[in-house]
Amino acid sequence: MAARLKTLFGHIQEHKTPTDVSTVLTHASPYTGIYKYTLNSPRLTEKQRQFYEDNGYLVIEKLVPAYSLQKYRERFEQICKKEVVVPGLTIMRDIAISKDEFVPGQKAVTKIQDFQLDEELFEYCKLPEVLDYVEAIVGSNIKAIHTMLINKPPDPGRKTSRQPMHQDLHYFPMKPAEKIVCSWTAMQKLIHDYPEWEGGVNLMYHGVRDYDPSMPRSYLEMEAGDTVFFHPLLIHGSGRNRTKGFRKSISSHYASSDIEFAEQDSQSTISEEVLNLVVKQYKVPREQR
Repeated sequence: MAARLKTLFGHIQEHKTPTDVSTVLTHASPYTGIYKYTLNSPRLTEKQRQFYEDNGYLVIEKLVPAYSLQKYRERFEQICKKEVVVPGLTIMRDIAISKDEFVPGQKAVTKIQDFQLDEELFEYCKLPEVLDYVEAIVGSNIKAIHTMLINKPPDPGRKTSRQPMHQDLHYFPMKPAEKIVCSWTAMQKLIHDYPEWEGGVNLMYHGVRDYDPSMPRSYLEMEAGDTVFFHPLLIHGSGRNRTKGFRKSISSHYASSDIEFAEQDSQSTISEEVLNLVVKQYKVPREQR
């Protein structure tokens, strides 16, 4: 585990220009004193700040209003029905559905990524309620570097709906890690079940191979609108969706605009996968390294 934590930085050959979401200075000031992962800000109480420092995450209940969640849900359905075309959007299909099987609407889509060019969905990334906490962690001059709406399907019995334990920093070739934070909002009630990890994983789902399953875990049960902010080195994952309904969540990763891109090779696998997806999606020639 220690070795893995030391090799999380790297560089993806081509990266998308992040989207500015805030350039207005707030009352947050630099990291000082005993705190390494949060800033001096009136938004966080001392108890909240210490909890994030100790645990790497912080849950804020009822942060995103129901009407916003409903708007995001409706937009997602429009995208799945192809009523709206969003430039640069990546749509991920359920791998449990065969390629020659037609499943209409959102039932075939497990997630959409890179929705920053859609005004309806990108509104989430600009919500003052969310940005207040983001700025208290990474500062006020920030960018959205990755956006995603998950539509986790009921598991058909093949464990394809699970997500193995992983660390998000593996996907972001940036440093320092404390200048990155994810905002993840439940769009409906979520309860915990015990994850199972045996078997294969989906493309681009890279688990922590030497993770010890006997390590203590924290299970989050969240209501619609509850939002968890977490550090990119936090080990997290989810088990199968054992319910009969789809579980939706919306999220954005933010980074300080003065963050640096790392120049190492520890992320070569994910780099190759991203480049191959870009070549396939946009039908552009692959440059040889």
